[in-house]
Amino acid sequence: MKTYVVSVNDEEITVNSKEVSKLNIVKDSDEEYHILEDNKKYNAKLISANFLEKTLKVEVNGNSYTIAIADEYDQMVKKMGLLAVNTKKEKNINAPMPGLILDILVTEGQEVKEGEQVLVLSAMKMENIITAPSDGVVSVVNVAKDDAVEKGQLLIEIA
Repeated sequence: MKTYVVSVNDEEITVNSKEVSKLNIVKDSDEEYHILEDNKKYNAKLISANFLEKTLKVEVNGNSYTIAIADEYDQMVKKMGLLAVNTKKEKNINAPMPGLILDILVTEGQEVKEGEQVLVLSAMKMENIITAPSDGVVSVVNVAKDDAVEKGQLLIEIA
């Protein structure tokens, strides 16, 4: 028997496949359903569905609900902490590949914005524009123009 954690408007309930199979569901159209449970009738309408994210927006008896469904796999992934998002953004800039520094577009103490161009690296006969990974202030520039760098070498530190 499969168990699901269903979030309805951020309130979690646990249901199993046996409980779901007990529901008397009649499909009226592609979006409309009649549901009978314990002699109570519910009119349900599917507003939208995102099957990749396992979410639904439904209207039941005129009330709107946002539903997220977590199967056993989703529950295990959550329990293991694999859904935790690392919110710490990388600030330092490392060389993505070996190459030659053609130009440095920032100076120490300069404020930079995420995506702003900070240096030009020549690698494999191509000029690569390296950008700031996040907002900050350039604290140290560890390279100079015409320096040869290795992959992973720290180029610029941003505080």
